[in-house]
Amino acid sequence: MLSAENLPEILGFLQSRETAMAHLLKRCVLCESPTDSKPAVDYFGCMLATEWKMRGAKVEFLPRKDAGNHLRIIWLPNPARRAGIRARAGQILVLGHLDTVYEVGTIKKMPFRVTQGRAFGPGVLDMKGGLVIAVFAVDALAHAGWLPDRRIVFLWTSDEETGSKTSRAVIEHEARRSAAVLVLEPANGPEGQLKTRRKATGTAELVISGRGAHAGLDPGAGVNAVHELALQAARLMRLNNHRRGISVNPTIAQGGTRSNVIPAEARLTIDLRAETLADMRRIERKLMALRPILPGAHLSVQGGFSRPPLERHASAALFSKARELAQGLGFSVGESLAGGGSDGNFTAALGVPTLDGLGVVGEGPHSPDEQVILSALSQRAALLAALLATL
Repeated sequence: MLSAENLPEILGFLQSRETAMAHLLKRCVLCESPTDSKPAVDYFGCMLATEWKMRGAKVEFLPRKDAGNHLRIIWLPNPARRAGIRARAGQILVLGHLDTVYEVGTIKKMPFRVTQGRAFGPGVLDMKGGLVIAVFAVDALAHAGWLPDRRIVFLWTSDEETGSKTSRAVIEHEARRSAAVLVLEPANGPEGQLKTRRKATGTAELVISGRGAHAGLDPGAGVNAVHELALQAARLMRLNNHRRGISVNPTIAQGGTRSNVIPAEARLTIDLRAETLADMRRIERKLMALRPILPGAHLSVQGGFSRPPLERHASAALFSKARELAQGLGFSVGESLAGGGSDGNFTAALGVPTLDGLGVVGEGPHSPDEQVILSALSQRAALLAALLATL
């Protein structure tokens, strides 16, 4: 097992590899991989697979027809070198994703560049930097002569940015076999905070049916679906509770055909977020209990929460361990709540200890100013290496 005395050696090795880390980061960013381009995501997956094969890992592609292939990397020591090492129950699962929110060609508008110690480019923070530090964390442990006494699975999925529709089952399958899950989503803010809580997230749609009529000749014969939409939007806004971390926000309103026709149909899209599973369930019940306000109107609710929350009880022990290891490495880490969801939400909901935000440090995810602080790459890789070696 890695000891506190070995931690400076791990960090020193990674600091000597910062140029190589930046070089691999550039290669990853230049290899664009938007979720909706299977060829691009698969090409990027193949590039990373080559990096891991060079390090002796077992690499498996999980083929998908309607999305990019997922990549599963299994790191086990050479059986010939396992003498005296007792296997421990439960694997360690490290989660990341290959896809980004940027369409192919974005690299021409926001090219990879390094300025004042920061690297810029599409996906550099979310989350190609996280994929890079995983490679170098393993390099550091190999350099230190450490061999895992648990099976370690790195699962890089292809559709996290669009809700993990084809990967959720795989994530949950691996999580059920795991003693802990480490999520390489970027840290929160330039302070590098780990994410010990994440809100449940989802999208619902209210479908409203009214009755059409001439807006001038006989408006009373109609049932105005847009009016019903407005009344329901006001009702939904009353579900918000910022103190409890609940947000229910109508975000897209659609309805009507012509200015002189009472609209017979309307749709309202609603963004849903909640900090706790109990509040998530309560909001779901409120949505399902919605009834029309205008006589003659009809409505149905579709969708709902798609990711359960990551609550602190799922991450507390791992965060305590990470904070202790960071101190041994010579820096500190804090914790925070993230309003958005990740694949760590799924694993935490299964009761598996999960720590998120272990990826790189930077700012501006999903924006033209997305950036990574290069000097923090070695620290984050060292922290990941230390966790893998001590869990």
